Amino acid sequence: MRQPVRPIATLLLLAAFAACDGSSPGPGPGPAPGGPARRPRFAFVSNNFSPFWIIAQKGLEKAKEDFGIDVEFRAPRSGKLDEQRRILEDLLAQGVDGIAVSPIDPEALNDLLNQAAARIPLICHDSDAPKSSRLCYIGTDNYKAGREAGLAMKEALGPEGGKVAIFVGRLDAQNAQERRQGFLDEIQGTKIALVKDALDYAKPDVAQKNAEEALAATPDLAALLGLYSYNGPRLAAAAKATGRAGSVKIVCFDEDEGTLQAVKEGVIHATVVQKPFEFGYQSMKVLKAVKDGKAAGTIPENRIIDTGVETVRKESVEAFWTRLKELTK
Repeated sequence: MRQPVRPIATLLLLAAFAACDGSSPGPGPGPAPGGPARRPRFAFVSNNFSPFWIIAQKGLEKAKEDFGIDVEFRAPRSGKLDEQRRILEDLLAQGVDGIAVSPIDPEALNDLLNQAAARIPLICHDSDAPKSSRLCYIGTDNYKAGREAGLAMKEALGPEGGKVAIFVGRLDAQNAQERRQGFLDEIQGTKIALVKDALDYAKPDVAQKNAEEALAATPDLAALLGLYSYNGPRLAAAAKATGRAGSVKIVCFDEDEGTLQAVKEGVIHATVVQKPFEFGYQSMKVLKAVKDGKAAGTIPENRIIDTGVETVRKESVEAFWTRLKELTK
């Protein structure tokens, strides 16, 4: 019987809501003369507010213990660029010692990211901003992850192929672009054909509506690909609502509970899961090393730390879910 981790998730999300509402205090006064040194205070900024980030917060908690730091998690509730921009500006005004950020739109944020990097250590996680002055990127090689999704889709559809639609929050984020391109390169030369990109701007209800409309408008639509964590449960719900569960093939990303349950039920063929715990832990490890003047031994020459992916299918979902519960308890 499935034992969900929702109570923990709820508590962590409530804590994160408190942290991302803009009311968190500044760094406070420095230590009294002769007193203990102030602990470094770093910020971890996501690109939306999703249960996906709960696991990253676990990595932040472990980093806080291991490295003797204070960590603030911030998330744009709306998933919009302007809100993330305000969060970054607020953190700079507070005087944090370093920032790890998943940029919503790296081109639009480039100037602000460079301003931040000129003042404090700045790294990117989850989605990169390679044209900025960030110190490094920590997270998934999203192009490779897209190719993994393409392999799973070829497996699901077989040699006969079919029409596929892609569902994602937005396509100006580096991670979405790379996943999409990796997928397209992997299916090149097959009978799988992309017929639609549907954007939902990080709104799960819109994601489900987009899928239902696509299934209604294209009766021979054979498959759905969801690029963001909340897409999986919403694509599964759309398939059920339209009577297409099991017949339309679904491949998606990440380990949302709804996604894992749908994989278990056979509604979702496979999900490509990342390692968000490492996003949190490794980003704080790097920021602390830079703060201590030890970046040379921590940041690789290519300035990319690939945390890897895993493809979860029906036959492996129970074992993966057990490991996930252990990680998040």
